[in-house]
Amino acid sequence: MKILLTNDDGIQADGLIRLAKAAKRLGQVWVVAPDGERSAASHSVTLRHSLEVRKVDFPVSGVEAYACSGMPADCVRIGVLNIVPGKPDLVFSGINYGYNVATDLQYSATAGAAFEGAFQGVSSIAFSEGAADCHEVTDRYLEEIMDKLATKPLGPNEIWNVNFPACKAEECEGILWDRSVSMDVFYADRYHETKVTDTISTFMVEGIRNYQASQGTDLRAILEHYVSVGIATNIS
Repeated sequence: MKILLTNDDGIQADGLIRLAKAAKRLGQVWVVAPDGERSAASHSVTLRHSLEVRKVDFPVSGVEAYACSGMPADCVRIGVLNIVPGKPDLVFSGINYGYNVATDLQYSATAGAAFEGAFQGVSSIAFSEGAADCHEVTDRYLEEIMDKLATKPLGPNEIWNVNFPACKAEECEGILWDRSVSMDVFYADRYHETKVTDTISTFMVEGIRNYQASQGTDLRAILEHYVSVGIATNIS
């Protein structure tokens, strides 16, 4: 298999390196990733100025890697259309630092990059894990899930969305498949206003974490320490 990897945390992110090591088992791997963090960029692409792409050293042997000045979706477009000979068989996006579940999925550049892969006709998977330094659950289940999803068919504009809970391996309850995207908010956002002058204010977003979710959803799965696997669809 020919596999294209990207992320939204940047070319040097630990999650991308771990994903590349696991993906090598399935075939030849290329990385085209942003040259810095692009979190919450969703599916945005660059249209009115050129993109710089440079070949870089990557700490996984046999992996050809490029840093791109654009967004994660740009990276997939360039990777599919210009970098990977012919066309990749798979696009993997991640492993993101932080969950991409529930209503947060619409902002996720990890998911946005995977959706771009789907739009380019390539089966795509987004991988995310809790924003913690404990990777035990990811390390235990990543290869199993990768192997199982690599050849499972998807419909038009669909991606696999995988989230690993940030807990110890012994605290994980296992894998829940076919999770739906929760309609519950992951973070309830509000903005803190600071008056600068009588006519100017600054606003800083403050997210309040939600710990309630409907049964059968991605958010409920990770709240209960399960790995969540499901299909997400972009109809825009």
